[in-house]
Amino acid sequence: MNKPLMAKATAVWLVDNTTLSFKQVADFCGMHELEIQGIADGDVAPGVKGFDPVANNQLDAAEIEKGQKDPLYKLKLKFNASAVGEEKRRGPRYTPLSKRQDRPAAILWLVKFHPELSDGAIGKLVGTTKPTIQSIRERSHWNINNITPVDPVALGLCKQSELDIAVQAAVHRKAAEGGVMTDDERRKLVSTEQSLGMAADPKVPTGLDAFSRAEPEEKPADFSDAESFFNLPQTDDDDDEDDDDPRR
Repeated sequence: MNKPLMAKATAVWLVDNTTLSFKQVADFCGMHELEIQGIADGDVAPGVKGFDPVANNQLDAAEIEKGQKDPLYKLKLKFNASAVGEEKRRGPRYTPLSKRQDRPAAILWLVKFHPELSDGAIGKLVGTTKPTIQSIRERSHWNINNITPVDPVALGLCKQSELDIAVQAAVHRKAAEGGVMTDDERRKLVSTEQSLGMAADPKVPTGLDAFSRAEPEEKPADFSDAESFFNLPQTDDDDDEDDDDPRR
C-alpha cells in the first residue's frame, strides 16, 4: 500500500486528533507500531506539526470513523490520479549527516570483502560518489591510514537484504560475462542462513598430506573355513623338522 504524503506529520495528526490504534496509524502511514507509540509519548518527531490527511484529500472522514469503531479495520488511502505513473527518484541514497563520516569505513569493507561489486552498486548501497570509491580502491584517500573496514549493515547505511541482492546481481553478471566464479562467490548465490548451514568445501590433499598417509594394512587370512584351517601353509621350520626325522 502507498504511503500518504508527509507520512510522519500525518501520523502526528492522527495520534493527536483521533482514537485510532497505534497499529492502524502505523499501517496507514507505513511506519512501525513502536514509532507511533513514540510519537504518542513525545519521544519521536517532537516539534513536528501535524498534517491533516482529510483536509489534504488523502483520507475520508468516514474511514476514520470506521477505524475508530473497529480496531481491526485498515484505513484506505484515497486514490490520487496525479500520483499515477510517478517514478521513484533516481540517484544515490540519502545518508543522514550523523552517518556520513561512516561511509569510508563501509566502502573499504565492501571493496575488501566484495570486490565483485561495481562502483555504481557500492554508491547505491551507501550513498556515495564514484570518485570517493575510486580513491579508497586506490588507497589515495586523504584519511586511508585511519579507516577501518566496517560492515555497512552494522553501521545502518543499508539493509542486509539490499546487500545480498547487490552481491547476487554482481555474481550473476560476472557469470554471464564468462568470468570464473570462486567458491566464495558461489556461496554468495545462496542466503546467509543456507550458507552457514553448508558443509565445508572438500580440500584437495597437498603433497605432504599424500605422503603422510599410512599404507593400507593387509587383512589377515580368513581361516573360518574348516578346509582352509587344516590346510595351513608349511613354514621353513616344518621343513627342517622333516629333514631331521630318522624314520625317513
